[in-house]
Formats: sequence, structure tokens, C-alpha cells
Amino acid sequence: MMRTFDDCTDRRLPVRTLKTASLILVALATAALSAGPASAHGGGEPIVPAGYVPYGNGMGDPLGLTLTRHAADNGLPAKFLAHAAHAEVAPANPLADKVRAANARFADVAVATAEGYAPIPCVSGIEGGAMGIHYVNGALIEDGVVDLGKPEAVMYEPKADGSLELVAVEYITTKGPAELDGHLFAFTGSPNRYGLPPFYELHVWAWRANPTGTFADMNPNVTCDAAVAAKQ
Repeated sequence: MMRTFDDCTDRRLPVRTLKTASLILVALATAALSAGPASAHGGGEPIVPAGYVPYGNGMGDPLGLTLTRHAADNGLPAKFLAHAAHAEVAPANPLADKVRAANARFADVAVATAEGYAPIPCVSGIEGGAMGIHYVNGALIEDGVVDLGKPEAVMYEPKADGSLELVAVEYITTKGPAELDGHLFAFTGSPNRYGLPPFYELHVWAWRANPTGTFADMNPNVTCDAAVAAKQ
């Protein structure tokens, strides 16, 4: 005999049917969220699909918790759902897509260090937001070559558990004007906070959505707070 419980309209549905509905809702929510934070309704809140049935306590909790709980009950990877429901995932962008594909190896910071990158202190903006911790390859800056798969800096956000999350890359050259795939580099004069001579640079936020622009310097969705806390 199958167990049942009341849904929000007092109809009694079999658990097997509800689990199937959960799988459908997961697919709908993931597809909706893949459009990025700038959704059709104009906000960055999670999108609740039509026909969504509150889980457990019936309070209609945010999609992140609800879908993760559905995943646990239906054998789906909760880690995937948590990532899909995260509003900070970078939206589709032709150059960002190319950068993401060419530099996915840097998700492991050990790969960056093995390729000659070294960290500098976490960079925050004076008006808010941050760039994160740059792992910089001095040899790539000096060679003056702009190569999609060899960014001069790889950028990470420090997390509270001590880990580093890949958020962006930065292309840097002392030769300019410079461009990459039709995007003109910004110019930074000297002296500057990095101790570098005048240089041209282009940030690409390929792994973290940036409400100020995919190629902006600072990102309001990035913070150095964990790096500061780790040194106290």
C-alpha cells in the first residue's frame, strides 16, 4: 500500500507521483535559472516555476533549500542543484564562454601555481566590491603576448573555509592599445597600487556574474572578507 500525504489543495497524492513531480520541477527550475540573474521579471531572485508544490513544512522556502531537499530524496546531486540555484553564476557571453572553456583547469589553484602563477594580496574596491586574489604570472606579462588560454592573472575569491574559488581571469600587457576578441583593454597608468609600469588590462568574469559588466574591473558579487578574517 502506497503512503500518501495532503498537498496544498487537500488532494491526496501518492509519494511515487510526488517524487516524479519533484524531478520535473527540478528540471524546470534549473532551466529557468540558467538564464542568469537578470530574469524576465527584472530581479535577481530565484524563479519559482508554475505549479511549484512547497516541500515538507509547506512554507514555500527558497528554491535553493527546497530543490536540494528534493535532490536528496530522489538521488540527484545536491551539489549540482546548489550551483544551478546560485544567483552568482556568470551568464552566457561569447568571449566569457571562450575564456571559461580555455581556462577551466584553473579551478584547481594548484594548477595555477604549477604554471608559474603567484598570489598578491586580495584586492578590494574603494567604492565596494572586489577583484579577489590575483595569481599573477610575471613572465606572461613581460612577453607582451595576449593569449586566450594563458591569462596573465587568474583571480580567486577567498572563502570562509580557507579555499579559493575561481571567479575571473585578467589579461595584461604593457604594449597597447590592446584588444582581445573585439574588446578593447583599459589603461592603467603609473604609479599604481600594483607597483607595475603603465599597462593595459581586460578582466573577464567568466565564472562569477558581475552586475556592473562582464569586463568591469570590480565585482560587487566578490569580497575579500574571508582573506581579511584569515589574517586576524
